[in-house]
Amino acid sequence: MSCLHKRPKRTKSEELALQEQLKKVAQENGKRLGLEGDADLQFLLVGGQLFKIRSSSWKKLRFYKLQEDCRTLWHESKKTFKRNQTFCVDDIESVRKGRQSEGLKKHTDPSVEDQCFSVIFKGRKKNLDLMANTGDEANRWVNSLEKVINNMRNLSRQQKSEHWIINCMRKADKNEDNKMTLKELKHFLRQINVEVDDTYAEDIFKKCDKSNSGSLEGSEIQHFYNLLTHREEIDVIYGKYAQTGGQMSTRDLLNFLLSEQQEQVTTEDAHKLIEKYEVDETAKQKKHMTKDGFLMYIHHEDGSILNPAYKNVYQDMSQPLNHYYISSSHNTYLMEDQLKGPSSTEAYIKALMKSCRCVELDCWDGANGEPVIYHGYTLTSKVLFRDVIKAIKDYAFKTSDYPVILSLENHCTVDQQKLMAHHLISILGDALVTKPLGNTMPSNFPSPEELKGKFLIKGKRLNKLDALYTNNNTIEEDTVSEEDEAADCKENGQKAKPKKSKIKLAKPLSDIVIYCKSVHFNGFEHAKDNQAFYEMSSLKESKAFNLADTSATAFIHHNMDKLSRIYPAGSRTDSSNYNPVPMWNVGCQIVALNFQTPSKEMHLNQGRFLPNGACGYILKPEFQRSLSSQFDPNTLTKGPWLKRKIFHVMVISAQQLPKLNKDKNKSIVDPLVRVEIYGVPADNASKETHHIENNGFNPMWNKSFQFDIHVPELAMLRFVVEDHDSTSQNDRIGQYCLPVTSAQNGYRHVPLHTKRGDVICSAGLFVHLMLLDAQ
Repeated sequence: MSCLHKRPKRTKSEELALQEQLKKVAQENGKRLGLEGDADLQFLLVGGQLFKIRSSSWKKLRFYKLQEDCRTLWHESKKTFKRNQTFCVDDIESVRKGRQSEGLKKHTDPSVEDQCFSVIFKGRKKNLDLMANTGDEANRWVNSLEKVINNMRNLSRQQKSEHWIINCMRKADKNEDNKMTLKELKHFLRQINVEVDDTYAEDIFKKCDKSNSGSLEGSEIQHFYNLLTHREEIDVIYGKYAQTGGQMSTRDLLNFLLSEQQEQVTTEDAHKLIEKYEVDETAKQKKHMTKDGFLMYIHHEDGSILNPAYKNVYQDMSQPLNHYYISSSHNTYLMEDQLKGPSSTEAYIKALMKSCRCVELDCWDGANGEPVIYHGYTLTSKVLFRDVIKAIKDYAFKTSDYPVILSLENHCTVDQQKLMAHHLISILGDALVTKPLGNTMPSNFPSPEELKGKFLIKGKRLNKLDALYTNNNTIEEDTVSEEDEAADCKENGQKAKPKKSKIKLAKPLSDIVIYCKSVHFNGFEHAKDNQAFYEMSSLKESKAFNLADTSATAFIHHNMDKLSRIYPAGSRTDSSNYNPVPMWNVGCQIVALNFQTPSKEMHLNQGRFLPNGACGYILKPEFQRSLSSQFDPNTLTKGPWLKRKIFHVMVISAQQLPKLNKDKNKSIVDPLVRVEIYGVPADNASKETHHIENNGFNPMWNKSFQFDIHVPELAMLRFVVEDHDSTSQNDRIGQYCLPVTSAQNGYRHVPLHTKRGDVICSAGLFVHLMLLDAQ
């Protein structure tokens, strides 16, 4: 067995010097985070012991502390080959106080409620369930972690970039002497995802090693950093407009904003940008913007691709509910596939925290008379109905105030249905809509604004709403009702019930179905003649796509006064998704996708609901709401929807793309960028750049594309960055999606998301966009 190389033991004075240096590093990073001298940050840097809880019998005391980079949490491990374990603050989705995770509820006693908290990670990484010695200590950990997480998220892209690069430099300094040798410099370059040949690395090193000492330190490292982060493309743009003594005057900046960014701005607006972003006080007094100030502007939200005006709710939210696309989830309870994956309240929380406004509950008889939720006739685990309703109540309105629809797929016996109704009424309380708004029989849906903070139940109802306003509301208990189509169209080969089967429906459950009564779909004409506005159908994807192909205009008119829910085929046992765009094209509101499955389809869904404050509701275009409209996405006859545009997209460069194989030190990406348009069939297109070899740090393409867009109000823009591989399928590095009409013209930075839709902190694209009227 080979001996492990060990670093020589430090002397006491060396150890003290190192501790002092680490303290300075922590101070620098705290300052970058805006937490210089902050008591909560100091608390985390000192660290402390917490109980890590995995089961009722596995509760171990572990030491946790924030490292000096202020972005990595370290904790001890007793595993032989994992003495030190770390995780990044960027990977934390949220910190939840109390026994809110399934693990803590199951493995701890209610008496320790105030001592418990959970660290919830992005993606599929397991929660970290922890318990402090006292409630006050648990509060301190939660508040301190939330402060660091929020401050990290609020850094600009440039600040995140600096933070990341500087900490990578520290990691490359293997012997912690605050110097950088040529070998350490090469290691650092590989760490930040750029491969250079030895000659080039030596040239950079010599250029910076002014003292000829064989290592870089102090101002030499700063010089190296400046060379490394130099943005040639920004130099060119800034140089073109900085016409006043080498700087941008207010007039120069205004010229840039009007001609390049195509913004309707005034001199006053240019002044405000200088005040907001300029870092040099002398320049600010002259009302000038230096190159550093310009870079700050480009990296902040004013320079972002998403129009800042759309980051808040800006649409009219007072129209009827069916006039909106509604962010919707299918099989919401599942964390993975629909054959043997786990069911969990966590899946509902994750969907709701992404502003999902329609969740699905597959309800079955459970043990001890308590209804459960799971994927029937499969090996998926079960979760109590009441626990799901409690989780929904707690998290429904954390990210959006607008109404949440609970779509019930009901397989329960009458007794357990009565218990379902009891749980819904007792847990949701006044937030549950149990009768129509107003004093008269409604003829249309209320608006999202009127339904703020409310829950709607979608399910079977024994009679029509009119019965509430007559003396005819004496329907008998347990009346037989036809089962919803969504409940019996499981195509996964299990014991599927025959279509149009009958179930007995409990009156208390029936009575709380108000605006979303499930009915079988018998065609558009039948619906027009027989269905009330609140009677809605769920359509399997194959049927919905067929109708969209053959009867698009009729489908659009059907959705002008009724709701439609589309759901994935039961044959998708891996919980894959269909393309939601054709369904939005025909005005379908509840286009339900498997939120638990990272996919291109979920990226499109995230992009569709990104504007309007990411509130989960998007107002449909006027031509999908106006009764006189004859819009057909497949034929594109003349009409108000036809607003032909030429869309110019130039992919200029990328910054700090992540390494895909972090375990392989020499693994460097060869990035390429694909630009995709999704919308009506005539607008669908995809174009890509060439790949850049061995450079994920600052690749540059300067590649221009042109797209013809016929119906911009339905068009989605998606950027995909991939690692080119000539022998196998390319790996995805990152992606970003948004509606074409929400993108700003001009030079813009594009954030990048992981396949699960989380922001990749320091990475991004730099592009130039121009949406022009076609001649």
